[in-house]
Amino acid sequence: MHLEIDRTDITKTRLVETVAPTSAAPGTVVLRLEKFALTSNNISYALSGDFLDYWGFFPAEAGWGRLPAMGFSVVTSSAVPGIEEGSRWFGFHPVADHHVVEAIVKSGGFFDNAAHREKHAPAYRQFDPADPSRSDEDESYYLLLRGLFITSHLCEDFLRDNAMFGAAQVLITSASSKTSLALAHEVRVNGVARSVGLTSPSNIEFVRNTGLYDEVVAYDDIETLEQVPSVVVDMAGSAGILRRIHSRFGDQLKHSCRVGATHWEDSGSLDGIDGPTPAFFFAPGQLVKRGKEWGREALYERMESALSAFSTDARRWMTVQESHGADAVVDVYAQLVSGSIDPAVGHVLSF
Repeated sequence: MHLEIDRTDITKTRLVETVAPTSAAPGTVVLRLEKFALTSNNISYALSGDFLDYWGFFPAEAGWGRLPAMGFSVVTSSAVPGIEEGSRWFGFHPVADHHVVEAIVKSGGFFDNAAHREKHAPAYRQFDPADPSRSDEDESYYLLLRGLFITSHLCEDFLRDNAMFGAAQVLITSASSKTSLALAHEVRVNGVARSVGLTSPSNIEFVRNTGLYDEVVAYDDIETLEQVPSVVVDMAGSAGILRRIHSRFGDQLKHSCRVGATHWEDSGSLDGIDGPTPAFFFAPGQLVKRGKEWGREALYERMESALSAFSTDARRWMTVQESHGADAVVDVYAQLVSGSIDPAVGHVLSF
């Protein structure tokens, strides 16, 4: 079973019956997905599926896309020496009940070595052995937070790497999203700027109660924000909201960084926008840069340590809901697309 998304209208989905091979073909492993997470980060993958080639990860019938998601899986059949049947792995999978990988063993795990994956960043192709010391709860938080946290951690690192572009504060849209909360956490931990969370009125109380932002402001009040040197990290993807921020800050806006698209339905043109030209942040680029500067092992130690701290803190404001079955998968995806998902709940799913 695979969930597929209409690439021309991400609100439309279909379930495709697929059968896992009982015996792996030479050079492949067959994985059974045990559980995977869906967050607003996955909606960003769908929206930028063509632009950033997320649809290229797991090819589907023309016009349809298979959504990448962080998941844990177990090997049911292996024709690759060094990857044992029954072993458990963590990595990007399609939203499905199984996944077949052309695998090559290296770096303590294995990589998807299919020809169509060669152009994708190693972080998107890597499978790491599951840590047997993690509890079920720890695994759920890891699933929900690792992918989006790495994006946020690297984004904050990118800003500091550029001396915050001379800004004193970071404006973060879609402040209730987990990716935004992770960014606010990293800004607070590193202490080089203050953070301002921008959110819808219905989420003001939740966002304030997380205690992660220095200030929380409703979108309706953007025009009241103090005009000090700032950068904006746009997780919402709303052209209207971003235009208002640019208009409010003008020359005081030192950098405009686009990351997510939780408000994708308002993704209009930004032609002629005031201030700096919005630029997409591509996390794998910063990952490669720091890997060269610090070494891969040191980089991943830093990221895993930072993730552990954020995951511990997240237990204050996020509970995990585990659901099983195709209907649950489709329902959670629909809630994420519509923006009606409860920000205080993280969804871990399986078919």
